[in-house]
Amino acid sequence: MKIHHSNPLPLHVQLKNCLEERIKVGEYKEKIPSERELMDHFKVSRATVREAVSNLVTEGVLEKIRGKGTYIRNAPPIQDWINRLNSLTDTVKETGHIPGAKLLANEIIIPGEKPVSVFQENQLCFIERLRYASDQPLAIEKHYYPIEIGERLQAFNLNEAVIYDLLENELGIRLYETDEVITCKSASRKESSLLEVSEGTSLLVMERVLYDQFGKKIEFLRSVYRPDLFTFRIHRNRY
Repeated sequence: MKIHHSNPLPLHVQLKNCLEERIKVGEYKEKIPSERELMDHFKVSRATVREAVSNLVTEGVLEKIRGKGTYIRNAPPIQDWINRLNSLTDTVKETGHIPGAKLLANEIIIPGEKPVSVFQENQLCFIERLRYASDQPLAIEKHYYPIEIGERLQAFNLNEAVIYDLLENELGIRLYETDEVITCKSASRKESSLLEVSEGTSLLVMERVLYDQFGKKIEFLRSVYRPDLFTFRIHRNRY
């Protein structure tokens, strides 16, 4: 593939497609050429190169390593289809990675504005976990539950358990549907430390209210994800 300046497709999109094709056929095996080499070879500006490479990093195709260059990722990013209700553990497994979790908090709290507005309760059970994919930090999950549900969950080893499996198989709750909102935010100091990214890095944010078959609110979940390792996907039909 070549770049054509007369093509109406933006140059950074053409360059992105060229890089993807060369990675696919094995022309670039471990890393891609430097910015200067790409500028000289494709006759494009530094801004065009940076935008194309940045998009491939966001999609999980490339990975920037400070002081070394831009490397090709061997494993694909974790992709979650948002038209289905799935645990993060199952999503990670489906992509060929090994899921993991580290419990950060498990306590009864006086919650902030959003969880209170969901449950209309002054106290909630709060569970926070750092999630991994093949030993790489992937996401921070903050779960909020009514006391009667949360206290039962606290009896289990939450470093290893799949919480949705516990809700269904141990607590007998049927998980039926969700309302979800996906946005983004800049990584705080705590988030950057846990997720091993620079402070201020853009993170994906998903807020979910989980319901049982009777319309009862079971969980409020707020998760932040590294966008270089995780993407949301959706399939739509016009009719």
